[in-house]
Amino acid sequence: MANSEQAMKTLEIYDTTLRDGTQQEGLSLTVSDTLQVARLIDEFGVHYIEGGWPGANPKHDEFFARAPVELELTNAALVAFGSTRRAGEDAASDPQLTALLEAGTTIICIVGKTWDYHVTEALRIDLDEGERMVADSIALLRAEGRRVFFDAEHFFDGYRANRGFALDVLRAAQAAGAERLVLCDTNGGVLPAEAATVVAAVAAAIPDAALGAHFHNDAGCAVANTLAAVDAGVVQVQGCVNGYGERTGNADLCTIIPNLVLKMGRDVVSREQLASLAPVAHHIAEITNTTIDAHHPYVGGAAFAHKAGLHTSALRRRPDAYEHIDPSTVGNTTSMVVSELMGRATVLARAEEKGWDLDPETAGLVVEQVKELEHQGYLFEAADASFELLVRRATGWEQSFFSVDSFHISSERNQQGVEVVEAEVVVSVEGQRFVVSEQGDGPVHALDKALRAALTPSYPEIEHIRLTDYRVRDLDSSDGTAARVRVLVETSNSTDSWNTVGLHRNIIAASLEAVEEGIIIGLLRAGRG
Repeated sequence: MANSEQAMKTLEIYDTTLRDGTQQEGLSLTVSDTLQVARLIDEFGVHYIEGGWPGANPKHDEFFARAPVELELTNAALVAFGSTRRAGEDAASDPQLTALLEAGTTIICIVGKTWDYHVTEALRIDLDEGERMVADSIALLRAEGRRVFFDAEHFFDGYRANRGFALDVLRAAQAAGAERLVLCDTNGGVLPAEAATVVAAVAAAIPDAALGAHFHNDAGCAVANTLAAVDAGVVQVQGCVNGYGERTGNADLCTIIPNLVLKMGRDVVSREQLASLAPVAHHIAEITNTTIDAHHPYVGGAAFAHKAGLHTSALRRRPDAYEHIDPSTVGNTTSMVVSELMGRATVLARAEEKGWDLDPETAGLVVEQVKELEHQGYLFEAADASFELLVRRATGWEQSFFSVDSFHISSERNQQGVEVVEAEVVVSVEGQRFVVSEQGDGPVHALDKALRAALTPSYPEIEHIRLTDYRVRDLDSSDGTAARVRVLVETSNSTDSWNTVGLHRNIIAASLEAVEEGIIIGLLRAGRG
């Protein structure tokens, strides 16, 4: 392996979220979005940010026009990306190279063919011209005073098919002045053993080259391949935040960077910067309007969530017993999932977190209740507020805000043929009975409106409590109309949100249970009781 001291000191992170990452299906950013993402990536501490491809579209052109004025990068250098000159043309008059120079960045990354199959079949030129296209383009950019990185496109396929040509292109790029020779697995099909072997072989064949690695994730190995390439001696790794990218994505910097720092001792970012990883990943996900998988390593919401009772019991005694790192080092937190698999430790930990006074014996009773209720079909890991009420009741607490004595739902079509749904509820509050009817867009909406109308005179806080999400699942589909139905409801006020669950063979009764508990929690959050 080529792990020299120099390589250990110079390992660089090259972020291509704004160019390669935006090729992901369904991901589209405005120019203002890209500037905001660039600021976040810079603050995180990467070394290079690839801003896009000048001349490829108006968005990228606008980005490079605005970046010098609106971006004040403190850690990263901005890079413009483009391709080599066209076949048979002069580099000095090539419009793509002109656009790259006009972008005004001090560093340019140029991509060129290193797979003979692409040169002869896609470009339909001979291999000598393919090599000259790379050399001429880099030489022109260097003559204009720019630093140049070379992305060797399809390198691993090219090395496998014709290693002589693939290496010749790298040597030509280096001779023309390229500072980094980045070996790209453009098709994403390489496995870690091959990645390490090829990088080591290239390092031996061109010993004075500064190599980089760029992997796609089509075989699910982009992160592993990148780490293998680091071990084999690359000085630059390329990837995207949250693994964004075309098809199955690029190498995920949100997994690579903590692995490098925490597992491999490569301080590519500071510990302080690493502690912002999860917040940065989620902030960028918000900007890109994407959702991070809860089970995403390091930054996912469930990355340090524990469900089994054995795990949670040990965690209370020794936090490092079932976690490979301290979650706070990457800006995440430990969580203990409420379910039928939990033990008393989970309940006690949740009680301590919420400030509830709970003894071990009562916690054991709660565990048994949860097991029985989840056996029936309740789901408390998705209904934190219902679990809170369960714990409160186990300590002897009873809600005295209100009781729903009865409800009735009716539906009919009016003269315009529109379905009109009406809910009537009978509610008792402090000895008084209220009968209220409300119409709604559906039975649950009408029921929710009627219940709130009945309670608001006694509890004005309910004006600020809203049902914000409603989900239904049929638990026994083979039973047809007699199946049990589970309803999950999200309720929120101006500052918080919570989830409750209801279960019944009657969907309206299940909905009422979840809605009712949502309102009870809202009143508790408002300081009642």
